[in-house]
Amino acid sequence: MSTSFLENFFITLILYNLLVAAGISIYGVVARPSITKKIISLTILQDTFNILAIFLGFKVFSIPPVLLELDSDIEKLLAFTTSAVDPLPQALVLTAIVIGLAVNLFLIFLALQVFRLYRTLDSRKIKELKG
Repeated sequence: MSTSFLENFFITLILYNLLVAAGISIYGVVARPSITKKIISLTILQDTFNILAIFLGFKVFSIPPVLLELDSDIEKLLAFTTSAVDPLPQALVLTAIVIGLAVNLFLIFLALQVFRLYRTLDSRKIKELKG
C-alpha cells in the first residue's frame, strides 16, 4: 500500500512540528535565566522526544502487535510481521515517561531548595551570591 500525497504531507508536518518544539525547548533550557522556565522547557523536550520515538515506530496502515492465532502458516506470520507495529518504541516511551517523571520531581525539589536558601530562582542572581 502506497501512501498518498496527503499522508506524506501530514507526516512531514508532524516531523517539522516536533523539530520546532525541540528547538524551542532547547532554547528555553539554554537561554532562559529562570530555573522554573528551564524545568518546563526540559519537560517539553522530554515529551517531544517521546512523541518522536512513538512516531518512528508508526506505520500508516498497521495492526496492533498482538498475534491472535497460533497457526504454523508461514504466510500468515509473514503478513503479520510486515503489517504489525513495532512494540519496542512504545515500551521504551513508557519507561522514559517514568524516568522523566522522577527526574522532573528531583529538579522541582532542587528548585524548591534553591528558593528556600537564596529566595530567588533567577540563575544570574544565584551565580552572584556567595554561600
